Amino acid sequence: MSWLAATLPVADLATHALEELRRAARRAGATGPLVDASLDPSRVAASFGSDRLLRIDDAPVAGFAPHSGFFPTADGWVRTHANYPHHRTRLLGLLDLPDDATRDQLAGRLATAAACTVEDDAAAAGAIAVRVRTEAEWRASAPGRAAAVGPLVRTAVRPAADEPVAAADTPGRGAPEVTGPTPLAGVRVLDLTRVVAGPVGTRTLALLGADVLRVDPPEPAEIAAQHLDTGQGKRSTLLDLGGRDGRARAQELLDTADVLVTGYRPGAVEAHGLVVPPRTVHARVSAWGTAGPWGTRRGFDSIVQAACGIAMIEAPDGGPPGALPAQALDHATGYLLAAGVLDALTDRTRDGRGREVSVSLARTATWLLDAPGRDADHPPAAVPPSSATVAHGRVTTARPALPVADYPTPARPWGTSPPLWA
Repeated sequence: MSWLAATLPVADLATHALEELRRAARRAGATGPLVDASLDPSRVAASFGSDRLLRIDDAPVAGFAPHSGFFPTADGWVRTHANYPHHRTRLLGLLDLPDDATRDQLAGRLATAAACTVEDDAAAAGAIAVRVRTEAEWRASAPGRAAAVGPLVRTAVRPAADEPVAAADTPGRGAPEVTGPTPLAGVRVLDLTRVVAGPVGTRTLALLGADVLRVDPPEPAEIAAQHLDTGQGKRSTLLDLGGRDGRARAQELLDTADVLVTGYRPGAVEAHGLVVPPRTVHARVSAWGTAGPWGTRRGFDSIVQAACGIAMIEAPDGGPPGALPAQALDHATGYLLAAGVLDALTDRTRDGRGREVSVSLARTATWLLDAPGRDADHPPAAVPPSSATVAHGRVTTARPALPVADYPTPARPWGTSPPLWA
């Protein structure tokens, strides 16, 4: 698959994640082209690299803010992520730079710093920066060892409640009997995720028929282009979980949801006072997993690539650290998340029990590092053809990786839906 050409077998990771999803959909009762037709390699690549194909008024969208990227330090490299304004402010603040500091000013300050110090200070300040490691360094580290343990998708049965279990076919409370292409018709998904992996997972659930309602705080606002790229098929509403009214409305939605998908760090949902009902499938996506010393740290695809050795593996000879041709960890993890939700709902129809489902970018990265088929002499990754994209008004996005024509709807404007189920 030349569109995902890299030293590491990115195309194999993409195919594996999608086939895991399709197997779960078949177990849930799905039939038809979605689970039976061959995958189109160009569309798979386009979907995984959708941020690079996104066009608004025919113009490309910058993937990273000026303060995000690789920077040399006194003893190596760091990678920063400052696409969100609050992350930029924290990053500049820990380096004693003003909020209007330029990229060059940031680079100058980092050039005299120790990479480990920047990494540790960023974690303490809630900023996003990691030291660029080799694969061997990552595998020998405590967070690297934690990321190498366990399955790609972890699932556990949630504790039973004393209250009577609702019937499995009660609308809004359980998955109905399924045949056909949309195994999640009638299923309600409350989406508390941002960025890429979580939204890709919930977008996939919407493609499979679920009613997906994304909930965001009013501040900080989601990056507009990011929402257009991963918000298809869902509705988007705003609730302030720090306020009594917003928290109460969120709990009402959660009480009648089948699935809660969160991208917050462990304990964040509970810290807002929300209680997940025992029959709900609670699916979590994180950067580093819930175990190990980095379980509570923030992270993104690019940050995980830098920390786990991928950036050095993909570096050009004699050049700075490199990157995969797509945010493949994000997208693959999102599809694996959706597969785990499907299986959890299928199992719930048999025993009425909710499940905890968890995935992490670091565990997906370890799968990629362990996979055979490295090719250091690969050609540059090609751009997928225009047939792999679809236009809706001003916005052009990648078609679904699965063999269906399009998502149920384009991304609706962020935050404009009422906090209600369809």
